[in-house]
Amino acid sequence: MAANDAFTAGVRPGGLTNSTEIRLLLCYLVKNAGPITRTEIENALMEEALVNYFEIGSCLDDIARQQLVTADGDRYTITDKGRKVAQELAYDLPRSVREKAVAAVLRSQTWARKEAEYSARISEKADGHCSVRCQVKALDSELFCLDIGTPDRLSAEMVKKQFILKGNEIYQMLITKLTEEEK
Repeated sequence: MAANDAFTAGVRPGGLTNSTEIRLLLCYLVKNAGPITRTEIENALMEEALVNYFEIGSCLDDIARQQLVTADGDRYTITDKGRKVAQELAYDLPRSVREKAVAAVLRSQTWARKEAEYSARISEKADGHCSVRCQVKALDSELFCLDIGTPDRLSAEMVKKQFILKGNEIYQMLITKLTEEEK
């Protein structure tokens, strides 16, 4: 792999490979979706293959050093200087990149919120079967818990993902069924 390939690895055609453009995109994202965590940014940009993973971290550090964003732990907030940069220069980036990045960040933030309320943990059995422990939490207490057996890890991963995405619907259906009057 050539040295240049390291900066483009995992980036789809039309993605960003220039550090200046990546810093602009990061300012734009923090301005429009912030405060935002480093993990949410990484997940979103990697999901869309818009930026190389290592460039994300390097450029986030750069914009924090340049005081375009402030970092509180791993949560980034735009500064006045960063807001100005994002407003004046981010539109030099391709519209499709900005739109994909913002949509991916919103999905990532939604996932993080759902994962905090609807969790699922996979346990593997000795025979290869799995168990998925699904929980609905509110205010640090467990409202609902369900263990589901699956034949393999792939099925367990699917159950986990769908429970996190649809935990509210599942919980509401179950409560409705358990509290409806007999006819």
